[in-house]
Amino acid sequence: QVQLVESGGGLVQPGGSLRLSCAASSGKFSDYAMAWYRQAPGKQRELVAIITSGGSITYAPSVKGRFTISRDNAKNTVYLQMSSLKPEDTAVYYCNLRDIWGRGTQVTVSS
Repeated sequence: QVQLVESGGGLVQPGGSLRLSCAASSGKFSDYAMAWYRQAPGKQRELVAIITSGGSITYAPSVKGRFTISRDNAKNTVYLQMSSLKPEDTAVYYCNLRDIWGRGTQVTVSS
């Protein structure tokens, strides 16, 4: 069973940046789309960004122009570079591959 492990979360001030990483333990990583989701307290989990096996990318309107998703198939890793962070970006961020989810990493944007 493939496992996904996120890292890189933390506390950052508004306007700051963070880079999240998600490493897959095994499998044909390059064959699948990878996605980042987030869930804020009291809200439903929402899609942040997705990158297909061919490199096509889609962003949620709320993060477009501020976040960048990328993947390194040689390292079985997907990244989420987050810039110009806002308090409303505060959430637990989850990595997703098909029906597999990571445990999440907390991102808190606060002064």
